[in-house]
Amino acid sequence: MEKIKIVFKSLLTLLLFMLVSANSIGASAGKQMYYEVKIYTINSATQETLMDTYLKDAYLPALHRAGIPVVGVFKPIETDTAFGKMIYVLIPYKSLDQYGQLPEKLAKDQVYLQAGKAFIDAPYSTPAFVRYESILSKAFSSFPEIVVPKFTTAPSERIYEYRSYESATEAKADKKIYMFNDAGEIGIFKSIGANPVFYGKVLLGSKMPRLLYMTTYADMKSHDDHWVAFRNHPEWKRLSGLDEYKNTTSKTAAFLLHPTSYSDF
Repeated sequence: MEKIKIVFKSLLTLLLFMLVSANSIGASAGKQMYYEVKIYTINSATQETLMDTYLKDAYLPALHRAGIPVVGVFKPIETDTAFGKMIYVLIPYKSLDQYGQLPEKLAKDQVYLQAGKAFIDAPYSTPAFVRYESILSKAFSSFPEIVVPKFTTAPSERIYEYRSYESATEAKADKKIYMFNDAGEIGIFKSIGANPVFYGKVLLGSKMPRLLYMTTYADMKSHDDHWVAFRNHPEWKRLSGLDEYKNTTSKTAAFLLHPTSYSDF
């Protein structure tokens, strides 16, 4: 009987430890935001107008009512071959529950349904977009929340750089995230005033494993100057030269964007 009591106490202790650990992990993870990037492909000025009207008058106001205070909407800069063909929507969520509950909230939001009717009920022969991709990522632990920049320049001058880093393996992707998180790459961006907006590990979406991040600048000159400062920064030269970070990314892509006039940032 005494042995049974000892085993029972041991099991109870282990169970309590597991519960405490789970709660601790959950509490820590809850502080990190989740980011959805919706990338719409369009093929005409008509579709662009429909999308702008829907986003400005229906979607963003509905997200605000649903407890999402800031939403970014961006388009490729004029010199990009994707100009007039893509629209990027960045939605930050406080939790996965907020992300999962949004479709139901929108379905019950009569103001949204009425304001977005032309988009929602568009005929199959004349839709408001060609297709869209949705990418969900989780914020890095050292940069857990979105940071909304403040500029005095016009939205048409501001530059948002959206970057995608693909890796050959999960281990390489985690190592690159470690390079940002723990080894100091994010700190370099902060030190040169590059205005990071978010950093996230992709959880759902294409081209995995990969990470996404966004920095922003008052104008194109500021963008170019900051990248020169980054590449020449002694800490970046040291960090990027370490063997442990070699080949952590297999493909990188950078997209320069302007915010729309109705974007929240």
